[in-house]
Amino acid sequence: MRYRSTRGDAPLVSADKALRAGVAPDGGLYLPETLPRFEPGDFAAETSLGALASRLLSPFFAGSPLAQPLEAICASAFDFPLPLVTPDAREPGLQVLELFHGPTGAFKDFGARFLFRAFDAIASADDPITVLAATSGDTGGAVGCAAEGARHARAVILFPKGRISAFQERQLCCWREPVTALRVTGDFDACQRLVKTAFADPDLSARHGLTSANSISIGRLLPQMAYWASASLDVFSKTGLRPGLIVPTGNLGNAFAAVLARACGLPIGPIVLATNANATLSDWHRSGQYSARQSIATLANAMDVGAPSNFERLSGFGDELIEDVVRVDDDAIRARITACHAGSGYIACPHTATALEAFDRMSPEHRAARPWIAAATAHPYKFADVVEPLTGVSLTPPPALAEVLQRPVHVSDIDATIEALAAQLGAPARA
Repeated sequence: MRYRSTRGDAPLVSADKALRAGVAPDGGLYLPETLPRFEPGDFAAETSLGALASRLLSPFFAGSPLAQPLEAICASAFDFPLPLVTPDAREPGLQVLELFHGPTGAFKDFGARFLFRAFDAIASADDPITVLAATSGDTGGAVGCAAEGARHARAVILFPKGRISAFQERQLCCWREPVTALRVTGDFDACQRLVKTAFADPDLSARHGLTSANSISIGRLLPQMAYWASASLDVFSKTGLRPGLIVPTGNLGNAFAAVLARACGLPIGPIVLATNANATLSDWHRSGQYSARQSIATLANAMDVGAPSNFERLSGFGDELIEDVVRVDDDAIRARITACHAGSGYIACPHTATALEAFDRMSPEHRAARPWIAAATAHPYKFADVVEPLTGVSLTPPPALAEVLQRPVHVSDIDATIEALAAQLGAPARA
């Protein structure tokens, strides 16, 4: 399997080189040159998520140094539960795929754990890797956790000052070597521009072995296909129907993983995207015209993206697979969290609430046409300051999140300039 750039002006590369580069030399994003095709029966023998992921991903890593360790990487990365629950017995056609049972309470654990295990398999003491991760919330926590204790890869996490929750910030800044947290004066898009600028500097990139753990990395998206495959296969085996997916999204990584899984033949029906008040994607879907803009701050802050990087992958590849884009503002998020808990006792984080609201806005006929799976992308405790006043429930952190509160934090403040970032990259590792 080889990988091509979305911009068509870079050489084809193997999977390990695509992961290591993060972004193609022409500034584009990597995509598989071809896609494997599967039938639901191809996964009948797989009894764990790790085994299913290995079967699904093996064609994507064929011919690369990662082909041999892939099975062990998947078994180690995907060693936590993946519940598919019915939040409201009165609405049996909607199930919620809880993606927040990993060590940092967010769906980003799937891609980050896979990616760092892959990096450790291809890097060495003489040829190390530096991962740059811009985050609007959960990516950095998952990257930091996955990187802690890595032998040959370090993580440098950039996040926007004053634009994430207090718990999220603590979770970004609590990891030990080889992890560095940088608090950037600016929004998420400024952090993302810094990462892209650094990648575009050949000297800086070569000096530090720069790569990405954001969803601009194909190594983040491929493993995220696994949970969409698992959930859709489960529902299809029980109902004979291809479930529709409702995907909360900001940078389009989670959504594009669902598009990829469907394009590979997994039994997935229509895909609906749920966004927060940032209107880039909803305006595009309504008008057919894409126009990036500055992001605005919302309760669902991990989705505060005004210029989603993965639109470059979606456009011309699978945008016709997107049935709808539903824009959910903060008032609707609050109302949905409140109504969901009052009606069934289920507690949703603000991001999950956008998906539940998107389902509620469907016509009864559309809801009844097939089973639906909505992604729950973060543990509600991470947004206790929002959720508790709306539900009247005092949330208890799961053990992994409780441990974060006991850890010391380490963070440096920087301006949103490449000079400031370069200085941090060149600084010696802290003890």
